[in-house]
Amino acid sequence: MMELLELLERNDRHVSEFSNDRFDAVQDGQSPGLVTVCCSDSRVLQDELITNETPGDVFTVGVIGNRVCERTDDGATVSGDVLYPLVHAGTATAAVIGHTGCGAVTATYQDLTDGVDEPDGIQYAIDLLKDRLAPGVDALPDGLDEESAINHLVEYNVDRQVELLLESDDVPDDVRVAGLVYDFQNVYSDDRGRLQLINVNGSRTPDAIERNTPALSSRFNRLWSY
Repeated sequence: MMELLELLERNDRHVSEFSNDRFDAVQDGQSPGLVTVCCSDSRVLQDELITNETPGDVFTVGVIGNRVCERTDDGATVSGDVLYPLVHAGTATAAVIGHTGCGAVTATYQDLTDGVDEPDGIQYAIDLLKDRLAPGVDALPDGLDEESAINHLVEYNVDRQVELLLESDDVPDDVRVAGLVYDFQNVYSDDRGRLQLINVNGSRTPDAIERNTPALSSRFNRLWSY
Protein backbone atom coordinates (compact mmCIF):
# COMPACT_ATOMS: atom_id res chain seq x y z
CA MET A 1 0.00 0.00 0.00
CA MET A 2 1.43 3.32 -1.03
CA GLU A 3 2.19 5.88 1.69
CA LEU A 4 3.20 9.53 1.45
CA LEU A 5 6.95 8.93 1.27
CA GLU A 6 6.53 6.49 -1.61
CA LEU A 7 4.29 9.00 -3.39
CA LEU A 8 7.08 11.57 -3.28
CA GLU A 9 9.70 9.02 -4.33
CA ARG A 10 7.58 8.06 -7.33
CA ASN A 11 7.34 11.74 -8.20
CA ASP A 12 11.13 11.88 -8.28
CA ARG A 13 11.01 9.56 -11.28
CA HIS A 14 8.42 11.82 -12.91
CA VAL A 15 10.60 14.90 -12.35
CA SER A 16 13.36 13.25 -14.33
CA GLU A 17 11.09 13.35 -17.41
CA PHE A 18 11.38 17.15 -17.49
CA SER A 19 15.06 16.86 -18.34
CA ASN A 20 14.11 16.11 -21.95
CA ASP A 21 11.63 17.84 -24.27
CA ARG A 22 8.63 15.65 -23.37
CA PHE A 23 6.56 18.54 -22.00
CA ASP A 24 7.75 21.39 -24.23
CA ALA A 25 4.75 21.35 -26.59
CA VAL A 26 2.22 21.72 -23.77
CA GLN A 27 4.01 24.08 -21.41
CA ASP A 28 1.66 26.98 -22.14
CA GLY A 29 -1.63 25.33 -23.09
CA GLN A 30 -3.52 22.18 -23.97
CA SER A 31 -5.75 20.86 -26.73
CA PRO A 32 -6.43 17.20 -25.85
CA GLY A 33 -8.31 15.17 -28.42
CA LEU A 34 -10.13 13.11 -25.81
CA VAL A 35 -11.72 13.57 -22.40
CA THR A 36 -12.25 10.41 -20.38
CA VAL A 37 -14.68 10.19 -17.48
CA CYS A 38 -13.74 7.18 -15.37
CA CYS A 39 -14.83 5.95 -11.98
CA SER A 40 -12.37 7.02 -9.29
CA ASP A 41 -12.10 3.41 -8.07
CA SER A 42 -8.44 2.67 -7.22
CA ARG A 43 -8.55 -0.44 -9.43
CA VAL A 44 -9.31 1.64 -12.51
CA LEU A 45 -5.91 2.92 -13.64
CA GLN A 46 -7.26 5.57 -15.95
CA ASP A 47 -4.04 6.48 -17.72
CA GLU A 48 -2.60 2.99 -17.78
CA LEU A 49 -5.66 1.27 -19.23
CA ILE A 50 -5.21 3.30 -22.42
CA THR A 51 -1.40 3.60 -22.08
CA ASN A 52 -1.70 7.37 -21.87
CA GLU A 53 1.94 8.49 -21.71
CA THR A 54 1.98 11.70 -23.76
CA PRO A 55 1.27 14.97 -21.91
CA GLY A 56 -1.61 16.85 -23.49
CA ASP A 57 -3.29 13.90 -25.23
CA VAL A 58 -6.10 13.09 -22.76
CA PHE A 59 -8.05 15.21 -20.30
CA THR A 60 -8.81 12.79 -17.47
CA VAL A 61 -11.75 13.08 -15.07
CA GLY A 62 -12.15 10.67 -12.18
CA VAL A 63 -15.35 10.68 -10.14
CA ILE A 64 -17.42 8.17 -8.15
CA GLY A 65 -19.67 6.28 -10.56
CA ASN A 66 -18.09 7.82 -13.73
CA ARG A 67 -20.90 10.35 -13.72
CA VAL A 68 -20.87 13.47 -15.86
CA CYS A 69 -23.58 15.26 -13.89
CA GLU A 70 -23.77 17.52 -10.90
CA ARG A 71 -26.72 19.22 -9.25
CA THR A 72 -27.29 22.97 -9.21
CA ASP A 73 -30.17 25.13 -8.01
CA ASP A 74 -31.61 24.80 -11.53
CA GLY A 75 -31.35 21.01 -11.59
CA ALA A 76 -28.90 18.49 -13.03
CA THR A 77 -26.23 19.75 -15.42
CA VAL A 78 -23.02 18.49 -17.00
CA SER A 79 -20.11 18.84 -14.61
CA GLY A 80 -17.60 21.58 -15.30
CA ASP A 81 -14.82 18.99 -15.00
CA VAL A 82 -16.13 17.37 -18.17
CA LEU A 83 -17.30 20.50 -19.94
CA TYR A 84 -14.04 22.44 -19.68
CA PRO A 85 -12.06 20.57 -22.37
CA LEU A 86 -15.10 20.31 -24.64
CA VAL A 87 -15.86 24.01 -24.48
CA HIS A 88 -12.44 25.60 -24.04
CA ALA A 89 -9.79 23.20 -25.33
CA GLY A 90 -11.31 21.97 -28.60
CA THR A 91 -11.67 18.39 -27.41
CA ALA A 92 -13.71 16.44 -29.96
CA THR A 93 -14.43 13.14 -28.19
CA ALA A 94 -15.79 12.27 -24.75
CA ALA A 95 -15.52 8.72 -23.43
CA VAL A 96 -17.52 7.65 -20.39
CA ILE A 97 -15.81 4.59 -18.90
CA GLY A 98 -17.60 2.46 -16.33
CA HIS A 99 -16.20 -0.74 -14.88
CA THR A 100 -17.35 -4.17 -13.81
CA GLY A 101 -18.26 -4.58 -10.16
CA CYS A 102 -18.62 -0.82 -9.64
CA GLY A 103 -19.04 0.08 -5.96
CA ALA A 104 -20.97 3.27 -6.72
CA VAL A 105 -23.48 1.40 -8.86
CA THR A 106 -23.71 -1.28 -6.16
CA ALA A 107 -24.45 1.32 -3.48
CA THR A 108 -27.05 2.95 -5.70
CA TYR A 109 -28.73 -0.38 -6.41
CA GLN A 110 -28.79 -1.19 -2.71
CA ASP A 111 -30.20 2.23 -1.85
CA LEU A 112 -32.96 1.80 -4.42
CA THR A 113 -33.83 -1.69 -3.19
CA ASP A 114 -33.11 -1.73 0.55
CA GLY A 115 -31.79 1.71 1.54
CA VAL A 116 -28.29 2.60 2.74
CA ASP A 117 -26.87 4.85 5.44
CA GLU A 118 -23.96 6.95 4.12
CA PRO A 119 -22.33 10.29 5.01
CA ASP A 120 -23.87 13.25 3.21
CA GLY A 121 -21.07 13.58 0.65
CA ILE A 122 -21.33 9.96 -0.42
CA GLN A 123 -25.13 10.10 -0.37
CA TYR A 124 -24.98 13.12 -2.69
CA ALA A 125 -23.09 11.04 -5.26
CA ILE A 126 -25.51 8.12 -4.85
CA ASP A 127 -28.50 10.41 -5.26
CA LEU A 128 -27.11 11.75 -8.55
CA LEU A 129 -26.93 8.19 -9.82
CA LYS A 130 -30.29 7.16 -8.35
CA ASP A 131 -32.14 9.73 -10.44
CA ARG A 132 -30.98 7.95 -13.60
CA LEU A 133 -30.61 4.34 -12.48
CA ALA A 134 -34.05 3.81 -10.93
CA PRO A 135 -35.72 2.91 -14.27
CA GLY A 136 -32.87 0.51 -14.97
CA VAL A 137 -33.42 -1.34 -11.71
CA ASP A 138 -37.10 -1.75 -12.59
CA ALA A 139 -36.16 -3.07 -16.06
CA LEU A 140 -33.61 -5.69 -14.95
CA PRO A 141 -34.26 -9.20 -16.29
CA ASP A 142 -35.77 -11.63 -13.81
CA GLY A 143 -33.58 -14.09 -11.96
CA LEU A 144 -30.31 -12.13 -11.84
CA ASP A 145 -28.13 -12.43 -8.76
CA GLU A 146 -26.82 -9.16 -7.33
CA GLU A 147 -23.42 -9.40 -9.05
CA SER A 148 -25.03 -9.84 -12.46
CA ALA A 149 -27.57 -7.12 -11.74
CA ILE A 150 -24.78 -4.69 -10.89
CA ASN A 151 -22.91 -5.40 -14.12
CA HIS A 152 -26.10 -4.88 -16.12
CA LEU A 153 -26.61 -1.58 -14.32
CA VAL A 154 -23.01 -0.56 -15.00
CA GLU A 155 -23.95 -0.53 -18.69
CA TYR A 156 -27.20 1.26 -17.96
CA ASN A 157 -25.36 3.93 -15.99
CA VAL A 158 -22.83 4.49 -18.77
CA ASP A 159 -25.72 4.86 -21.23
CA ARG A 160 -27.39 7.46 -19.02
CA GLN A 161 -24.20 9.51 -18.72
CA VAL A 162 -23.72 9.38 -22.50
CA GLU A 163 -27.33 10.46 -22.89
CA LEU A 164 -26.85 13.46 -20.64
CA LEU A 165 -23.84 14.62 -22.66
CA LEU A 166 -25.71 14.24 -25.94
CA GLU A 167 -28.76 16.11 -24.66
CA SER A 168 -26.88 18.98 -23.02
CA ASP A 169 -27.00 22.35 -24.76
CA ASP A 170 -23.61 23.11 -23.20
CA VAL A 171 -21.81 20.34 -25.09
CA PRO A 172 -20.88 21.33 -28.66
CA ASP A 173 -22.94 19.50 -31.28
CA ASP A 174 -19.91 18.05 -33.06
CA VAL A 175 -18.54 16.25 -29.98
CA ARG A 176 -18.59 12.47 -30.36
CA VAL A 177 -19.59 10.62 -27.19
CA ALA A 178 -18.75 7.00 -26.48
CA GLY A 179 -19.62 4.67 -23.62
CA LEU A 180 -17.31 1.87 -22.52
CA VAL A 181 -16.92 -0.63 -19.70
CA TYR A 182 -13.53 -1.56 -18.31
CA ASP A 183 -13.65 -5.28 -17.54
CA PHE A 184 -10.99 -6.39 -15.06
CA GLN A 185 -13.12 -9.29 -13.75
CA ASN A 186 -13.57 -11.39 -16.92
CA VAL A 187 -17.28 -10.62 -17.09
CA TYR A 188 -17.35 -10.13 -20.87
CA SER A 189 -14.49 -12.38 -21.95
CA ASP A 190 -11.18 -13.87 -20.84
CA ASP A 191 -9.39 -10.69 -21.96
CA ARG A 192 -9.11 -9.18 -18.51
CA GLY A 193 -8.57 -5.43 -18.67
CA ARG A 194 -10.24 -4.92 -22.05
CA LEU A 195 -12.41 -1.88 -22.71
CA GLN A 196 -15.79 -3.03 -24.00
CA LEU A 197 -17.43 -0.53 -26.37
CA ILE A 198 -21.16 -0.40 -25.58
CA ASN A 199 -22.41 2.93 -26.90
CA VAL A 200 -21.45 5.39 -29.64
CA ASN A 201 -23.40 8.64 -29.81
CA GLY A 202 -26.39 6.91 -28.25
CA SER A 203 -26.32 3.86 -30.54
CA ARG A 204 -26.58 0.64 -28.52
CA THR A 205 -26.94 -2.09 -31.15
CA PRO A 206 -24.40 -3.67 -33.53
CA ASP A 207 -26.39 -2.61 -36.60
CA ALA A 208 -26.55 1.01 -35.49
CA ILE A 209 -22.85 1.07 -34.70
CA GLU A 210 -22.11 -0.45 -38.11
CA ARG A 211 -24.19 2.18 -39.90
CA ASN A 212 -22.71 5.14 -38.06
CA THR A 213 -19.13 4.10 -37.32
CA PRO A 214 -18.19 0.91 -39.23
CA ALA A 215 -14.61 0.90 -37.99
CA LEU A 216 -15.85 0.49 -34.41
CA SER A 217 -18.48 -2.19 -34.97
CA SER A 218 -16.09 -5.06 -34.40
CA ARG A 219 -15.25 -3.70 -30.96
CA PHE A 220 -18.87 -3.48 -29.84
CA ASN A 221 -19.96 -5.79 -27.01
CA ARG A 222 -22.79 -5.52 -24.48
CA LEU A 223 -24.21 -7.68 -21.71
CA TRP A 224 -27.66 -6.15 -21.85
CA SER A 225 -29.80 -5.07 -24.78
CA TYR A 226 -32.80 -3.47 -23.10
